[in-house]
Amino acid sequence: MSQNTCTIIYNGEHLSGEADQPLIDFLQARGKILPHVCYHPSLAPLQSCDVCWVEYQGDLVRGCTLRTYEGLAISSHQPEAKAAQEEGMDRLLARHELYCTLCEHNTGDCTLHNTVADMHIPIQYYPYQRKPYQKDESNPFYTYDPDQCILCGRCVEACQNVEVNETLSIDYSAEHPRVLWDGGTEIAGSSCVSCGHCVTVCPCNALLEKTMQPNAGPFTAMPEDLKRPMIDLVKSLENTIGAPPITGVSLMDMAMRQKEIKKTKTVCTYCGVGCSFEMWTRDRHILKVQPVADAPANGISTCLKGKFGWDFVNSPQRLTTPLIRENGRFRPASWDEALDTIAQRLKTIAAQHGGDSIGFIGSSKGSNEEAYLTQKIARLIFGTNNVDNSSRYCQNPATEGLFRTVGYGGDAGTIEDLQKADLIVIVGSNLAENHPVIASRIKAAQKHHGQKLLVVDPRKHEMAERADLYLRINPGSDSLWASAMSRYMFEHGYADEAFLTEKVNQTEEYRASLASFTLNSVSEQTGLEVEQLIRAAEMIGQAERVCILWAMGITQHSHGADTSTALSNLLLVTGNYGRPGTGGYPMRGHNNVQGASDFGCLSNIYPGYEKVTDAAVREKWAHAWGVTPEALSDRVGSDNYLMIQHAHEGALKAMYIIGEETAFSDADASKVHEAFSKLEFMVVQDIFMSRTAAFADVVLPGCPSVEKEGSYVNTERRIQRFYEVMPPLGDSRPDWRILSDLAARLGHRWHYTHPGEIMAEAARIADIFAGVSYQHLSGWQSQIWPVKPDGSSTPLLYTDGFKFPDGKAVLYPITWQPPQEAPDDEYDLWLNNGRMLEHFQSTNQTGRGDRMFSLSPNGFVEVSPQLAQARQIQQGDWVSIESRRGAIEVPVVVSDRVAGNVLFMPIHHGKPGVNGLTGDHHDPDVNTPAYKEIAVKMVKLAHPALAEPLPQQNFRHGSRTPLPGLPIDIKWQQEGYTLPPLHTQHPEKF
Repeated sequence: MSQNTCTIIYNGEHLSGEADQPLIDFLQARGKILPHVCYHPSLAPLQSCDVCWVEYQGDLVRGCTLRTYEGLAISSHQPEAKAAQEEGMDRLLARHELYCTLCEHNTGDCTLHNTVADMHIPIQYYPYQRKPYQKDESNPFYTYDPDQCILCGRCVEACQNVEVNETLSIDYSAEHPRVLWDGGTEIAGSSCVSCGHCVTVCPCNALLEKTMQPNAGPFTAMPEDLKRPMIDLVKSLENTIGAPPITGVSLMDMAMRQKEIKKTKTVCTYCGVGCSFEMWTRDRHILKVQPVADAPANGISTCLKGKFGWDFVNSPQRLTTPLIRENGRFRPASWDEALDTIAQRLKTIAAQHGGDSIGFIGSSKGSNEEAYLTQKIARLIFGTNNVDNSSRYCQNPATEGLFRTVGYGGDAGTIEDLQKADLIVIVGSNLAENHPVIASRIKAAQKHHGQKLLVVDPRKHEMAERADLYLRINPGSDSLWASAMSRYMFEHGYADEAFLTEKVNQTEEYRASLASFTLNSVSEQTGLEVEQLIRAAEMIGQAERVCILWAMGITQHSHGADTSTALSNLLLVTGNYGRPGTGGYPMRGHNNVQGASDFGCLSNIYPGYEKVTDAAVREKWAHAWGVTPEALSDRVGSDNYLMIQHAHEGALKAMYIIGEETAFSDADASKVHEAFSKLEFMVVQDIFMSRTAAFADVVLPGCPSVEKEGSYVNTERRIQRFYEVMPPLGDSRPDWRILSDLAARLGHRWHYTHPGEIMAEAARIADIFAGVSYQHLSGWQSQIWPVKPDGSSTPLLYTDGFKFPDGKAVLYPITWQPPQEAPDDEYDLWLNNGRMLEHFQSTNQTGRGDRMFSLSPNGFVEVSPQLAQARQIQQGDWVSIESRRGAIEVPVVVSDRVAGNVLFMPIHHGKPGVNGLTGDHHDPDVNTPAYKEIAVKMVKLAHPALAEPLPQQNFRHGSRTPLPGLPIDIKWQQEGYTLPPLHTQHPEKF
């Protein structure tokens, strides 16, 4: 046997397989069943259910604690082991009212039901005892039923040590133990962020999705006054005929339900983490989202939106038929009429004004294949590079910083690399709310493996609270801090001289450029004390492996590209590229903002980041598309920002916008609306009548991800397939099909019958996708670009050089440039802004239905306690926030998340919302609007105060209860606890 394999002896049978594997997993892979309930492969062994007893070396041992090794010999069939298993199960059933045929959870993955069936329990030894608690239905998304809770603690372990939200606990010493939220008995108002992790791992129906209730099975939806007598009847029957006949009926019920339930792998349609999971449906009803351990980015983890944020799919507000504006109003139209109209109008405009008079905005929520077709229509059919996507609003500065220094515009490694780092530096990223699953991985590494966390941000969000060092920096001054860190590394022996000599160019020029970045001068401008800067520098310098994460708090400034460059420079100076646990990680905000850029929805590049200005590249794409190079433009096109400017000026005549809420998301909203009104023709392709669609001449009903197939690229460059969960609603169509049909009307019949054919075309042409194929992406498989022709991925970049001709990175000097807009005597406050966990962008998805919106239905502004006191403002007071462009009225939330004269406002609420205040000042290098640079004044209004601007049930009012894990020792040490197979007098506790 090799070191990685072994043979064990199980009940006298020799079994061979993987060594050092959990015994239960080893046995299940070979079709052997060791009864268990509390064990979960994605959690540490809890040892709480007392069911998985085996005889090992002459003693009874819980099987969940054993791992395989050569010669391991165990028995689960010895009389004492069997008795112990049954005693453990009897104790569980004393706490759980077993009525499986009437239970919503009897759909095949109820661990308790399946284990009872496997064990052939003859009759329940301990009578079931009801608990003195009511079912908790206070959370919008899931319920907790103490009468079904078996106190296994899976939920506690998941919350404390996997999600690391640290909300749940169990007090085993209580007279009637139950799961607690922040030590209390109600979910609402606790620190629970509704990630759903506890629901996913619950082995019974104690924690259950509300979408599973009450119609998960044929008998589950009956009224309670009928259901209760039926349960009582079944329980009384058990005492006469025994459990096996009842279990047999429940198994038949389970089999019937499973035939009706469809389980489809999909990929989340929200942030850039790229979580994948199964979606369980019956017809169009989404029963639940069920993550699986095989999901490459997230495993069994989810967040609030990924687990529960799917109400929009069946919203009655969905667009289901094409619309054409006529006499100032929209009327329904056929697909033929709508597509013919679009083709005719675009051809006419192109003939009159040229292809550059048309602009295309691709969707960062659409698939890679749809992004590819968007840019293909623009470039091949209209000969223009006027194509972009929403990365212009957020990620292009980060990409530019990486292009300048290391060569690839994506994360240096994977989520796994982040967990390997000795130090994580988070700059300008509210990670726990914007990328919760990645935040959980970092929180777990900090909690259990000693990873250090340095957070630099004007706002004290959750990751700042958890940081080993938190620096509350003045907004817009991050490039000063980052450059000062680089200078400190050179001056104090922390620069990796060998790395710099071998792998980096321009070291001396760069070092000379740092002359002005002294700690004293930087301290004055950043608001950070010199001692704080030194402590941060020492943390970075002493760490062997450093990763830096950043997001819109960096990129949405007037010089975000320079700050991103400074952060990447710092990593190069310290040698933190090309090794596991190192590198730069700009967090991607939308589910496919990375893929939309990767597949060519940018004004200066073809798919695979191949430059439109490169004659050889243009010749390659022209040949692949069957045209002459002269048919493709050699000029960089207009990006999102410039399209609006040119439309406002009258130079851009038409726009085609796919799945982007440009009217709401673009800076200086009034100017954007004026620009749209000046267009001769506008097409919007979306799933809702968005604020942008209201300006259109033709509106086309696209499909959300669950109604089509395709692929996405997440923040770690991972390409994943998603599959059709249900057919398109009404007469809506997949976006790739709409674009193909339009191209045919424009004279280009591409004959794609499936998105896999589109991907195959892109992979044949773009070098970094050479080995990408739907075959390699099937099921839970994924590929990480660059992908070699043989299909192999590149999870960690720069191990064999950087993406430059000589293979060396570049230290890129920058100069400090202050924000283009800053407070003055009249506009004396700085308005910061950003996302919230429970909402996404314009709420076109999260705002459909009441559940998500109930957590925070109001827009608001966070005001620091100091400022509130100085201005005599209290919680709930209404204020006017006025910039040089406009004003909005919002209630106040007084919070120490902000400090001094810096305000914070969520970006999701209102018409026009925050972008009624933003200006068109922008990063001159990449044209990203400076959303985070808004000077405002605040005036208290006489409106009656809003009692709860942030409802009391919101998780931000909670107070976490951190624990090292499930306190199982307390259970064992209590008086009255007996090891099975001995009976106990208190089965309700043990």
